Amino acid sequence: MLKKKIEKAFNKQINAETWSAYLYWSMATWFDAQGLKGFANWMRCQAQEEMVHAMKFYTFLHDRGGRVLLGAMEEPPGEWDSALAVFQAAYEHECYVTGRINDLVDLAGAEKDHAAAAFLQWFVTEQVEEEASASEIVQMLEMAGPKGRSLLMLDREVGARRSFSASGD
Repeated sequence: MLKKKIEKAFNKQINAETWSAYLYWSMATWFDAQGLKGFANWMRCQAQEEMVHAMKFYTFLHDRGGRVLLGAMEEPPGEWDSALAVFQAAYEHECYVTGRINDLVDLAGAEKDHAAAAFLQWFVTEQVEEEASASEIVQMLEMAGPKGRSLLMLDREVGARRSFSASGD
């Protein structure tokens, strides 16, 4: 049986994952406005991935007999100084999400909810990938500089990212 503390915490995580998608959509719109379509595509793919994450939590709660309750969301930021600033914000956000996932793992252990603990291991692994992906782009943008051909080449390279599959692969 699903414990109320887990249900409440997972509902908050559904909200956090959905807000993450909202943040990445906002970042995509900023890149589109800058004419950096590749970076915009990367952010749209990231937003889609975050919605898949939210649905994983939704499905887990439903499958365990819990109730999904959707909460209000704050407006995400919409302006940044540079492509680098956007990806630095994305990296910092992924570090924040990692902390949230780690807190959920701790809660599952404290509540002796082994099903929740097993479920969360996918997210622990996923967050390693999320942080590494954003960090790699931050490093490339730092080397490329704020303008010129290097930025456009990175835009093209990053834009090759394809949408996240619904299966989570």
